[in-house]
Amino acid sequence: MSHKLFMALSVFLLFIYAGKASSAILGFKAEADGVAFRLDKGVMKIRILQDDAVQVKYSILNALPVDASLVVNNQFNKPVKYTVMQTAQHIVIKTGKLILQVNRQTNAITYLTITGKLITTEDRTQNKVMQPQVVAGISTYSCSTQFISPATEALYGMGCHPLDTLSINYKGRNQDMAIKYLTGAIPVLLSTKGYGLLWDNYSASEFFGSEAGNTKFRYVSESGKQVNYYFFYGPEFDQIINLYRTATGKAPMFPKWSFGLFQSQDRYMSQQEILSVKDNYRNNHIPVDVIVQDWYYWDPLPIGSHVMKAERYPDPKALVDELHKANLHTMISIWPVFGKGTPNYDALKSTGGLTNITWDNVITHTFDTYYDAHNPKARDLYWQQARDSLVKRYGWDAWWVDQCEPDNGTLLDERRKDNFFPGKGIDYFNTYSLEHTKGLYKGWRKDIPNKRAFFLVRQAFAGQQRNSATLWSSDITCTFSAFKSQVPQGINACASGIPYWTSDIGGYHLGWKAANWSLPENQELFTRWFQFGVFSPIFRIHGKGERALFSDNWSAETKTTLLNYDKLRYRLLPYIYSLAGQVTKNNYTLMRALSFDFRNDAKVYNIPDQYMFGPAFMVNPVTEQLYTGKNAANGKNTRNVYLPAKTSWYDFWTGKKLDGGQQLNAAAPLNIIPLYVKAGSIVPMGPVMEYATEKPANQIELRIYPGANGQFEFYEDENDNYNYEKGKYASFTLHWNDQKHQLTVSDTKGTYPGMPNKRTFNVVLVKEGRGAAVEASTYINKSFSYTGKALSVIIN
Repeated sequence: MSHKLFMALSVFLLFIYAGKASSAILGFKAEADGVAFRLDKGVMKIRILQDDAVQVKYSILNALPVDASLVVNNQFNKPVKYTVMQTAQHIVIKTGKLILQVNRQTNAITYLTITGKLITTEDRTQNKVMQPQVVAGISTYSCSTQFISPATEALYGMGCHPLDTLSINYKGRNQDMAIKYLTGAIPVLLSTKGYGLLWDNYSASEFFGSEAGNTKFRYVSESGKQVNYYFFYGPEFDQIINLYRTATGKAPMFPKWSFGLFQSQDRYMSQQEILSVKDNYRNNHIPVDVIVQDWYYWDPLPIGSHVMKAERYPDPKALVDELHKANLHTMISIWPVFGKGTPNYDALKSTGGLTNITWDNVITHTFDTYYDAHNPKARDLYWQQARDSLVKRYGWDAWWVDQCEPDNGTLLDERRKDNFFPGKGIDYFNTYSLEHTKGLYKGWRKDIPNKRAFFLVRQAFAGQQRNSATLWSSDITCTFSAFKSQVPQGINACASGIPYWTSDIGGYHLGWKAANWSLPENQELFTRWFQFGVFSPIFRIHGKGERALFSDNWSAETKTTLLNYDKLRYRLLPYIYSLAGQVTKNNYTLMRALSFDFRNDAKVYNIPDQYMFGPAFMVNPVTEQLYTGKNAANGKNTRNVYLPAKTSWYDFWTGKKLDGGQQLNAAAPLNIIPLYVKAGSIVPMGPVMEYATEKPANQIELRIYPGANGQFEFYEDENDNYNYEKGKYASFTLHWNDQKHQLTVSDTKGTYPGMPNKRTFNVVLVKEGRGAAVEASTYINKSFSYTGKALSVIIN
């Protein structure tokens, strides 16, 4: 046989060998951390991480790769007790909470509860597959997994896809999972069957949710040396997210000011303009906490100069200081892209810290270069340059991490072929923003240790929550259709384990120009979006054209509505900040798909535009133009709302109590977002403030929504340092016994400097006409003082 014929036959056999969909088990070995399998084609390892979490790795190669994960940073070194046994058909692994049946003939894994109830199962014939392929001239393997998916299953997560106008449920539909401009990806899936999956692969990928007549789903990554996924069992979504963040890292506390209003515009052009925005907010007593400097403050210097042009910004330090004196915080946009001819570009190039990936600069029409965020030395140098030129030098409080996906729109194959520090770009396609924010967070914690980091990022990947990242949904348009897409995208981003998400209130652009905000139809859009923003984890105005709350663009009616919702956000800060404490302490999720709380109510599965904001509020944004413009519905001033079953609900605006399990046409005049509060909720509300830390929370209006038992954990700390990591925070729990009408307050646990010694609670039992809407209630059922010692009071 000739050498060429032998090679051709070998390649053909390799394709046949690799393409076979299943591999039989030849043998297995119980090890300290799980079970290793020898297959007739390749190897597999099921690693037992916890009783309710496992890792599955499979490869057609002779051995599993040993590369450290970029996403999962928990080593799970503590051994977990498990047993393994054999039957005629299966290798059976049992933990304290799970049973895994591994088919001897196909190696397909079936996951069951400890009582034997089916959770999910891999497809028997296409469970874990590696196929040789060539992508962008690179020889590699595609890696895929396929699961059986019954008709009653709903699927959530998968990141934020700003242009996606499809439903919230990924059952029955496909999704591009390659991060590029206006396309995000977080490879985390939550199922209403009570489990979650994390695919630990960084190449461009795709999710197929309608395989085999919508009876299976499949996740395919274009490059890899192994199939590698994590399985988490809840069954509730909160526990799945808890396991995900246990594996990939907790979200640090944000500063309290970051839960107030961000005022931003594309773009403020001078120091004088920013100070005028400060004056207009403060002189008009409009609540706001942050003013943002967006891009091209360096113009006409090349991008990456990290210089604020002196002609327009004569004294950046004085600018930041003036804002701080007005109790305003600051955020500045700094990009990971560098123009030639700058000292920063030359320094990074000399250390091998630049990629070959360019961005088509829309301002200067040059092709500017991305630095290699996967290179540890380049990350450190990048941080040092920004620290010394801008961030620490002038005292900026937060960093806007824009353009953090290497994508000029046409050269994605160049990204695949480029050599990042750890290897070919094809294998690290989706992790640029993860590694970029890793360097920013590391540098901030080291060099600015007493100021909490806050990074607003245009892309996020699995694990990025540990880098103090808030995901924002990119450059969306000023249209109702774009707004409608934001609601399910925000919900699914948070269902992917990233707790903080935001959008540009009003949209970023209209045909790359500013919308005319004086037009009634655009004011309706902005009003509806602003209402949604109040109930987003981060509350932020941004985009082209003047849209500050003091703007003369707004009619008197619009301005009144906007200010009322701004006031509501600030009144809810005790509630929101307490829940932020739960995010960090207990891996909680603030913006919640309805399946977090009503997983057993199948009627919520396909609702794309209702969600819970914490445990109390069900938010129902109005995403259609009802009142103005050529597309406005004639005479329609309601939106359909489903009230989940097995609980009662209260209309926030009227206090009226409603039964769950019903559909209703909720009133939706322009000044109302339909908003319902679950029975049993305890909602602490503070005073109206002009900035988040203006007044201590020592007088609280406590709204109790009777009809069920409830509890709420109140959390406080010093607002803007990392002493909470050393135990410097305080919390106490409020319990409501509905039958006894008894409110119990626990002992306060913990202390911190400046903690109030005494609080006054003004308790309102909500009912129709009492304890409703934004203003403080004129009727108080009971007022009492609390000094940190446990007490109980009867509320009538």
